[in-house]
Parts: sequence; structure tokens; C-alpha cells
Amino acid sequence: MSVMWVAAFAPALVAVVAVAAGLSRRPWLPASAWAAAVLSLAVTPARALGVIEPVPGADVSGLVESLALMALAGLVVRYAPPSRAATAAPAAGLAASVWLLRSFEPASVLEGVGVCAFWGLGALLAVAVGGHLRHVEARQARAVADARTALRLRLAGDLHDFVAHDISEMIAHAQAGTVTGDPLRALERVEAAGQRAMSMLDRTLDMLHHDRPRSPAGDLDGVRAAAERFSAAGAAQVHLRMDPVEVPAEVGALAYRIVVEGLTNVRRHAPEATRVDLAVGAGSGGLEITMVNDGVTRTRGPRRGGSGLAGLAALVREQGGALVTETVRDGWSLTARLPLAQSAECPPASSSPTTRRASGAPSG
Repeated sequence: MSVMWVAAFAPALVAVVAVAAGLSRRPWLPASAWAAAVLSLAVTPARALGVIEPVPGADVSGLVESLALMALAGLVVRYAPPSRAATAAPAAGLAASVWLLRSFEPASVLEGVGVCAFWGLGALLAVAVGGHLRHVEARQARAVADARTALRLRLAGDLHDFVAHDISEMIAHAQAGTVTGDPLRALERVEAAGQRAMSMLDRTLDMLHHDRPRSPAGDLDGVRAAAERFSAAGAAQVHLRMDPVEVPAEVGALAYRIVVEGLTNVRRHAPEATRVDLAVGAGSGGLEITMVNDGVTRTRGPRRGGSGLAGLAALVREQGGALVTETVRDGWSLTARLPLAQSAECPPASSSPTTRRASGAPSG
């Protein structure tokens, strides 16, 4: 008689314990589901064939067991590795579906299959819920990873465009100091460029450490200062024509970035240039930037260099604008057109003390 009671209540107890153990130790879920399913599938045919006699309360225990097996199937799909869930979940679902055969004697095989299939809809629903939750979590994880990757790429672009410009300016000032014989003035300008580079590095680290949104670097007012610094650092002189125009903060930051990257490329790839004509103003319903230098290159054809301009052109296209660079007679030109539509507002810039000190450094 004690065997009958154990056979009636042990599967339900094992299934409930398996659910609790799987929730507290998720790596155990597949094994727990298998243990509960195997015990249930062993008891069901024994009851159906009359090997084990029913006892009072066995039907309620079986119902609890079936519901626990359905929950196990859903939990396995939700949390277990796909390779292990592919076998454990069907086993738990099958055990939950055929439980009715313990107390129900179908008139035919077809009726038995139909009843078990109907009861198995509960297991399918649990599996569907678990799969949906798993898909939502995976999609959210991908979205977070993509956002972080995009932020890292944007920050890398900032470092490339701005820090590379400041470092190249430091090198140009150092070289000019040895030629002009005014090392003190050259050192002052090198220090100012170094402060700007440190400001950008500090801004980047501040956003990474504190998970801050990316904020604009530079504005349209900084174009004139950038042109003056470029002229002071080498032989090439920037002739700037800048029309007064009101632009959103993001557009101004992108325009400043284009100018800085263009001047950096002139310094790196056109060392013989003596003149850079730079114009910034309204045109064609947006902001237009043109830059032309007279740096003569010995070989005609596409310019070779890094990925700075290519990445910048992609960024401009994302904002609905266009950036074109091409070789012209005895030099090279850059043309950019930016729409004036305001995108999502950027938060204030970094409040780090180092950034505040660096932003106040002299421009040289």
C-alpha cells in the first residue's frame, strides 16, 4: 500500500521541487526537467495499465504534477542553453500532456491522442511564453550592445578627428619653433594644443566612466579659432569667409568637426600648401562649407589616407547632408552641405574639472 502512495504523490513532489531548484539554480533546469519527466512518464503507463492502483487525492496530485511540468518546459526554454532545451522541454511537455491517461480511459487511440493533444496546449503555451521572454531579452541585449558599439565608434571618431588634429598641431608648432628661433612661443602653443587634446580625452573618459550620453564637441564659433591656430602653426594660411548664420548645436558641432578634419588632412597630406580658402555660410537651404587648398601633389588620382574623412562622410549622410572631397587643379577641395533640421537635443558637456580647465586654455 505504501508503494501506491509513493507512486501517486512522488512525481508531483519531484516536479515541484524541480521547478524550485531550477529557479534557484538555473543551470540545473534541464537536468531537473529530465528527472521530473522521466519519473512522470514511468508512472503514467503503470497507472494506465493497472499496475499501480489509484489512491485518494491522486488526481489532484497529478494535476499539480502536470502544471509543474508545464512550468518546467517554459522555464527550460526561457533560461537553458538551446542545445539542452531542445530535448528537456519536449520531454517535460510530453509528460505533462499524457498525464490524463492515468485517470481517463479513451474509447480509441484517436480519442486518447486528441485528449493528450488538447491538454498539451498548456505546455505549448508555457513554451511559447518562455521563448517570447527569451527573444525579448536577447533583443534588448542586442540593442544595448549595438548602442554601446555605436557610442564607442562615435567616441573613437571624436578622438581621431580632434585629438589627431591637436597632436598634429603640436608637432607643427614644435617644428616651427626650431625654424623661427622662438621656442618659448612654440612651447606655449604646444601646451595649448596639449590642453585641448587632454580636454577631449577627459570628455571621452567622463562619458565612458559615468555612462553619459554623447554630447557635441565644438561649435560654429570655434571655426575661426581653429583657422587661426592652423595659420599660426605652419606656412599655409587660412583665408576664412564666414557668414553670420544661426544653426542648431548639433549642426554647429558637425561643421566644426568637418573643418578640423579638413585642416588636419591639409597638414598631413598637403605639406606644400601655402593657402587654404575656407568658406562657411548658408546655402541651398542649409549650411555649406567649402575648403580648397593649393597643395600640389605629384601623383594625380584619389587621395590616400586614413578613414577619417570616410567616417565623417558617413556621419554627415546620417544627418541628411553630403560631404564630397576631390582633387582639383594644383590642390584639393572639400565641400559639405548640412541640413539645418534640429535633431535630438544633446545634454550638457562634461562637468569634469579637467575639462573645465582645458576648455579655458588659450587657443594660441
